[in-house]
Amino acid sequence: MDNRLFRDAMGKFATGITIVTTEYNGEIMGMTVNAFMSVSLDPKLIAISIDEKARMYDKLQVTKKFGLSILAEDQKDLSMIFAKQINNDREIAYLRQDNVPVLDASIATLSCHVKETANAGDHMIFIAEVTDVKMNGGDPILFYGGQYHTLD
Repeated sequence: MDNRLFRDAMGKFATGITIVTTEYNGEIMGMTVNAFMSVSLDPKLIAISIDEKARMYDKLQVTKKFGLSILAEDQKDLSMIFAKQINNDREIAYLRQDNVPVLDASIATLSCHVKETANAGDHMIFIAEVTDVKMNGGDPILFYGGQYHTLD
């Protein structure tokens, strides 16, 4: 099967959108990630999948910690900025949560410490323990069929 057919099929699975952030050598960096899932309740583990070509691929293996911000329906622009789909023309508001940067006004934020990694084709799966969670309420922005959607 070709890559386009596979991507189109995977696009039939609706996901929320998250921004993964870390700080490396004093610089806060982030990327849009929709390959995110809850793994375990005890201990509290989540997993994210990062492409080997992503700027954060090597950085997360060094920092071993990151913030994960679940985007609200009015944060489409942040998803597009961190996905490099549009230029960042404004100041990004970060908060510190368990000493990692997270995005202000997201519907939920998680502070995570990497426990394990697994090579998976052209991606690395980062399994991380959640060390802190904050919730702000609101509805999520969704991604389906290559388009942004809301619950309405």
